[in-house]
Amino acid sequence: MNDPTNSAVSNSIIEFNHVNWKYADTRFPAIKDMNFKVNRGEFIGIIGVNDSGKSTLCRLCNGLIPHSFTGELSGNVQIEGEDIKNIQTAQLAEKSGLVFADPEAQLSQMTVLDELAFGPANLGLPKEEIIETVNKVLCLMDLDSMRDRSPYSLSGGEQQRVAIASVLAMNPGILVLDEPTSNLDPAGTKKIFQTIKGLNRDTGITVLLVEHEVELLAEYASRIIVLDHGHILLDGTPREVFSNIETFHQIGIHIPQVTQVSENIKNNYGLWKEEPDPLTLSEMITLLNL
Repeated sequence: MNDPTNSAVSNSIIEFNHVNWKYADTRFPAIKDMNFKVNRGEFIGIIGVNDSGKSTLCRLCNGLIPHSFTGELSGNVQIEGEDIKNIQTAQLAEKSGLVFADPEAQLSQMTVLDELAFGPANLGLPKEEIIETVNKVLCLMDLDSMRDRSPYSLSGGEQQRVAIASVLAMNPGILVLDEPTSNLDPAGTKKIFQTIKGLNRDTGITVLLVEHEVELLAEYASRIIVLDHGHILLDGTPREVFSNIETFHQIGIHIPQVTQVSENIKNNYGLWKEEPDPLTLSEMITLLNL
């Protein structure tokens, strides 16, 4: 399993050092003595049951906490070596962008083009630079044909791509997504995962993705963090994390279906005892020699 204290400091883009956070209107902390590091270019999937601290972690990675929420923060969160408490909100937006579960909560402009230009314009960037950036992101997210359409006329999956694109137009090094597929059908969910993975692969952007789609996280993420009551319970590669089957049963989160099927076959029929459990359907097919 990954030991966050062993991560290369020079490659670290986010660091949590003994972080505790309690919202002003709650009795118990949402995050408790959290320590971990994120390296540049990682694609991290974050999972946990309700109230495990997932959204709070996202807000800390984006600086919404402590700048936009009231509460008690101890320890420190560093983004690119700077404590978030000392970084202005506009500067944080250029470092770490946050995408919400409901894209409409993030959309406000009359056209897709205006939506992408809104953030950079608020940063006071030159018009020529804004136009160049927006055109680049439209192409990157396959939205160029929709540039003059209203965001509210698009499908849920298309709206989510616009929301992601509006964050990318700020040119952040970190993309944080808080359950971006929760309102999408399976086809739309798969498309968003493919889009995010493509961005991570092709641009090197660091991704933290809160999701409940464990099958897709197992396929696309390079690292999985499991939260439980504000603590990091598990942290490692998908294969390392999803091998802790009993732990997942105890906290009430399911593992990828093919992994569960493989484990049942091992236990009931004694097959594949020396083989690691598959994480994806293609790995299961390979294991079956089909």
